[in-house]
Amino acid sequence: MSAARAEPGDARGSAGPAATRLVPLLVLVASVGYLCRVDVTVIAPQLMAEFHLSQAQIGEVFSAFLLGYTVFQIPSGWLADRVGTRTLFLALTAGWAIVTAAHLAVGIPRWAMAGGALAGLVALRVLFGILAAPTYPAAGRAIALSVPAPWQGRANGAVLASIGIGSAVTPPLLGSIAARWGWRPALLGAAGLAAFVALIWGTLAPAGPSPRVAAQGPSGHAPESAWPSPLRRTSFWFLAASYTLQGYVGYVFVFWFYLYLVEVRHFDLLRAAWLASLPWLLTLLAIPLGGVASDWAVKRWAATRGRRSVPMVGLVLSAGLLALGATTRSVPTAVASLALSTALVLASEGPFWATMTQLSGPHSGTGGGVMNFGSNLGGAISPVATPWLAAWLGWGTALSCTALMAVAAALLWLGVEFPRTDTTATEGLP
Repeated sequence: MSAARAEPGDARGSAGPAATRLVPLLVLVASVGYLCRVDVTVIAPQLMAEFHLSQAQIGEVFSAFLLGYTVFQIPSGWLADRVGTRTLFLALTAGWAIVTAAHLAVGIPRWAMAGGALAGLVALRVLFGILAAPTYPAAGRAIALSVPAPWQGRANGAVLASIGIGSAVTPPLLGSIAARWGWRPALLGAAGLAAFVALIWGTLAPAGPSPRVAAQGPSGHAPESAWPSPLRRTSFWFLAASYTLQGYVGYVFVFWFYLYLVEVRHFDLLRAAWLASLPWLLTLLAIPLGGVASDWAVKRWAATRGRRSVPMVGLVLSAGLLALGATTRSVPTAVASLALSTALVLASEGPFWATMTQLSGPHSGTGGGVMNFGSNLGGAISPVATPWLAAWLGWGTALSCTALMAVAAALLWLGVEFPRTDTTATEGLP
């Protein structure tokens, strides 16, 4: 085996030095990206008060990010398959810092003349969504090319733990700054952190596989042309459909858990900020453990049953806890149930992305873009649909409907299969 092929790691062995260095940096970059993504949810009460925004209007701001993020998933996946990981993430992190800092101008006279604070917030969130879109497709492709298949569940789980890291850190960090100094200094801190991470990435990130090595396929075993497009696989479309519903459920927690505690359960801002971190602290363990458990299940029960096990069990249990948290009159029970439900939904992230990379190989940018498009299509609907259903039927019914989405997402995994002749799931071969 040549040096170029040995670096990513043996297909049945451990991850090599490139992966060992790359994955932690991807975790760092994706975490600060997620912090900048959800920062507006923490300052939302102050934005609502200062600019006289309703719940429906702040929901439009939340969904504006998802509009840009969702629409650009497929183009960003195409881009990730063609631009080096190091260059792409350097440009993205710098862009996150600039656009986050630009939020500070919202509300000044120029913004008012341009159509008001709401229009300014919506425009900036759309732009940030476009810049954030390549994050996970690009990370998925980097993992597909640098990490052998038996380790891809835990590698994807580690990177996707950024969801928990960013969401857990953001409420206490930015909430404390916002409560003391206001929302603008809080966003300035987020922008500074993104700029610092851009510097770290630019200094330490490996160059990644050369076009020649990348064309050989994951772990250097097969040429790119030998890998079928994931769009030709029925299993991929079942996976994407399941991820669409999982995205609807997950984004309810991302965008409404904090405001639910403030507006419905009547916690003060700081207490709600700390409680809103609880589910994301749990996901710090749940997402990586979901990836590790998925890799273990593949070795124990083979690819199809193994990759199905974690998301199917986790999503069904999550649905039950979500229904309990939505209907109980006990505030502590509601908080605990919803926190555990969040963790179980997101524990399926590693298996979802490991399955995608193993079905897509060097086309993982495109596969990840299409799959994430579905997730965020569901996620774009939920921030608007959830308060609308809550206003019409009550929060208990609205969240119980979300629980049914989680059950449907679990059942769709029954259509995800690795043919017995397909060794991608166990050996990294097409």
